[in-house]
Amino acid sequence: MADSTPATAFDWMGGEARVRELVDRFYDLMDLEPAYARLRAAHGDSLESARDKLFWFLCGWLGGPDHYISRFGHPRLRARHLPFRIGIAERDEWLACMGQAMQETGMDPALQARLAESFAGTADWMRNV
Repeated sequence: MADSTPATAFDWMGGEARVRELVDRFYDLMDLEPAYARLRAAHGDSLESARDKLFWFLCGWLGGPDHYISRFGHPRLRARHLPFRIGIAERDEWLACMGQAMQETGMDPALQARLAESFAGTADWMRNV
């Protein structure tokens, strides 16, 4: 019996349209939910640039096209986030918001679990206070 798990998380999600749906829900929740107010405040007046950058980044990070790298080079995540205060509260808000977005967009629960684990490791590594 062959393994039916897609080769990449990008494929498992359903490609660019589903990554965009996840990113859009993530930022919509940031605007809508008071629980994510600290996270939202860190993003300034507009979320449009952040939406695009996270979409481009996630496409490549999930195993799809390297849109972010083709535009900006290596992501250098930690260095690019150093200007922002990222402590435990900010990390936890980001993870909760992304978790809610994954759930609300109907992502496969097994993929949600895998991504939540990866997101948690990355989000903790991003802490700078």
